[in-house]
Amino acid sequence: MYPKKELAQLVVSACNQFNIDTVVISPGSRNAPLTVGFSNHPDIETLSVVDERCAAFFAMGIAQQKQQPVAIVCSSGSALLNYYPAIAEAFYSNIPLVVISADRPKHLIDIGDGQTIRQENVFENHILFSANLIEEESQLKNNISLLIEGLQTSITQKGPVHINVPFDEPLYETVEKPKAFDFSSVIASKAKKSINLGKLVPVWNSSVKKMILVGSHFPDTELQKILNIYAEDTSVLVLTETTSNIYNSKFINSIDKLISKLTEEEYKKLQPEILLTLGGMVISKRIKQFLRKLQPKHHWHVDELKAMDTYHCLSEFLQTNPVTFLTSLSKEKKNVESTYQETWLQEKEQRAVKHEEYLKDCEYSDLKSFEVILESIPDTSQVQISNSSIIRYSQLFDVNPTLKVFCNRGTSGIDGSTSTALGAAYASKNQTIFITGDLSFFYDSNALWNTNIPKNFRIIILNNAGGGIFRYIPGPLTTNATEYFETPHDLTAEHLSKMYGFEYVQTKDLKSLQSSLISFYEESNQPKIMEVFTPKEINDVVLKNYFKNL
Repeated sequence: MYPKKELAQLVVSACNQFNIDTVVISPGSRNAPLTVGFSNHPDIETLSVVDERCAAFFAMGIAQQKQQPVAIVCSSGSALLNYYPAIAEAFYSNIPLVVISADRPKHLIDIGDGQTIRQENVFENHILFSANLIEEESQLKNNISLLIEGLQTSITQKGPVHINVPFDEPLYETVEKPKAFDFSSVIASKAKKSINLGKLVPVWNSSVKKMILVGSHFPDTELQKILNIYAEDTSVLVLTETTSNIYNSKFINSIDKLISKLTEEEYKKLQPEILLTLGGMVISKRIKQFLRKLQPKHHWHVDELKAMDTYHCLSEFLQTNPVTFLTSLSKEKKNVESTYQETWLQEKEQRAVKHEEYLKDCEYSDLKSFEVILESIPDTSQVQISNSSIIRYSQLFDVNPTLKVFCNRGTSGIDGSTSTALGAAYASKNQTIFITGDLSFFYDSNALWNTNIPKNFRIIILNNAGGGIFRYIPGPLTTNATEYFETPHDLTAEHLSKMYGFEYVQTKDLKSLQSSLISFYEESNQPKIMEVFTPKEINDVVLKNYFKNL
């Protein structure tokens, strides 16, 4: 059974020929031709998620893991607008997402017809490509051209594209055999600037303070290998983050732990001559403030797609694959005698000792709970982390190098964290553990309204009864409006867990947390939620004292 609408057949055929094998559909009537077409295609897996915002983040989690486009399909009207948060995240995180929206024909827009809005170019500020198809036989060639350009763009530029598909009624008619369409086309990469390595090598070889800063990055063994080589150069200091998925004892993996409470003289000693950045968004606010204030002489950013001038001093955008560039440079570079790396590795060790001392006697809190949780996670697991204070806590600890860690840092929003984690869990063969705060979890609680949740999926909620980060960052507590920043509550996930078929356990002290974690990751017939209640009144005090102790 296939849709009678040839435009729907065209869209489905295009997705199939561009190897889009997963489509997440939200229910509706106007998108019926697309729903029938995708759900009956033998080579395309279709998944149903009712809430469009959750559906988009769920699809994005799948695309994040598969590293290839996933399509989302919705009805017309406000349904489409619910995709926007995920589209913005995909745009800034370089995740290929193909947005396919059904629409009314143009003559029904703005005349008072139901479930209609102006859908054409609605995402123009956060989309790589937009196309508005036309349901007329004379437009077939143009529709094919737009579909080719849109799908190629999502693949080659790694981001979201929007295909708007207007349908007139009737919508539910079917045929036994679809029409054949030809989308033969060469997928060409975006033109890249040539790199003058001869210009860069002398600068590199004459510098005694070189900093390589790695932002969020999909696990990459080749990148790990080449950076290990650079770590043998005493003039090179490699800084990574939890989401960099790069590990080496000679790397600085907890940036905030290292650079907090430095003197002005120490900051100047840390200031690099060359800053080489790669990967996506950087979480550490401290390193961004430091590098904007004490800027390097040279900032080189290596990326195939975007030139990010995060530190307001970008001197070279090297538009290529980081491994390719670092490998080429390694053949020409010379190791330089310097105390730069050793100085800061010694500082790292001293602070690690302080870290251990403080945590050893630390009272039950968010910080102590996070230490216990991280240590409990089984090897080779995938870890998804929500935003706000949770991802920042993760930055203070050494993470098990067998883990793969992800977080929605494109827009750094709490919306969609759970849905993304679910999508990633669905796409991954490894067990997925999602660590989240209470506000992030409840904000995206519709994520659990999903029939595609793996049994080995685990959620750990740190519930401190509100937005705990607003008790720590400077500002909110000096106002008389703290309840609007923190949004205090007495909610619990217990009833949600029961409604959505999750096993549920709660802990309220260190002993119960440690004992509950022993069996939490074991096989079960249901996914599980652990809700860790922590003392709201002391969490910020514990964290502030932690940094003082360093």
